[in-house]
Amino acid sequence: MNFDLNQSLKQLGNNPSVFRSLLSPIKEEWLNVNEGEGTWTIKEVLAHLIVCEKTNWLPRIKLILSETQKTFEPMDMSIHLEIAAENTIEELLQEFETLRASNISELASYNLSDTDLHKTGMHPKLGQVRLSEVISTWTTHDLSHLSQILRILAKQNQQHVGGFETYLRILK
Repeated sequence: MNFDLNQSLKQLGNNPSVFRSLLSPIKEEWLNVNEGEGTWTIKEVLAHLIVCEKTNWLPRIKLILSETQKTFEPMDMSIHLEIAAENTIEELLQEFETLRASNISELASYNLSDTDLHKTGMHPKLGQVRLSEVISTWTTHDLSHLSQILRILAKQNQQHVGGFETYLRILK
């Protein structure tokens, strides 16, 4: 299957509403549990997505498309913890929606060509990466964190499902 920029843009544009639908009715105590030591809460996951919107995806895309040196800055993998602690779920959802809409609009305005999608940048750990890989990873990154959130939510019911747990792979 070939990379499909339009499909990625649609998915990226739809994801904030998926997160909102899933998270806006959730009890506060569920938003602040994680999957164990070294894992993130739902609010921390959402804050991480916000940090990525600000410092990762579009800045890296712009760098690849620029004529300057194309080495990406490493991401700060802890700043989101403070953001999560200082904001409500509604504030996090609103900021994520706003940032994503702006970023998708800007990305769409670039009218990327096949040649653009093959341009490369340098990831600090992975080495050379194509623009299409960055966009595809952006899309998949959302889905990965959505899966993480779903696992956290599912585990809140684990003690209540009884013998049905055998059939619920998400609880394994």
